[in-house]
Amino acid sequence: MNDTISTIKSRRSVRKFSPGEIQDALIYSILEAGRWAPSGLNNQPWRFCVIRDRKMRESLAALTEYGGIILSCSACIAVLYHKPSGYNRDKDIMSIGACIQNMLLAAASNGMGAVWLGEILNRKNEAGHLLDAGEDCELMAVIAMGWPDESPVSERIPLENLVLKKL
Repeated sequence: MNDTISTIKSRRSVRKFSPGEIQDALIYSILEAGRWAPSGLNNQPWRFCVIRDRKMRESLAALTEYGGIILSCSACIAVLYHKPSGYNRDKDIMSIGACIQNMLLAAASNGMGAVWLGEILNRKNEAGHLLDAGEDCELMAVIAMGWPDESPVSERIPLENLVLKKL
């Protein structure tokens, strides 16, 4: 099995983190991985806010029932849809999903833990205002990341139960 497939299969959503800072270079490499996701017409409709500041994370945590995860991680990346860059909302949002997956895989490949938080979208307007993202950007997810303090186990539905038609 090659390194890419191994990382895909071993990546898990980590929700508990050990103390410890994440170096700027590592965050940069995670953002860089997101930047290289595919997008329709190569429009790259994503924008990022890196959140390290404890007070900002406390304010963000207050907007979701999973705030404890945001408080325990070392940093968060808010992933936003830059509406002026978009050309087809459905395709743009799928591209942003690929961007997020790239970042999760980059974190995992560097020994970090990360989790894609979506429940905060119930209060995305408040979060966008808190992040000073402007009217042009819409929150799509928050990625909480840090050094893992758990090793979650996950099972998958057998492939033969997922393939609807066999060729």
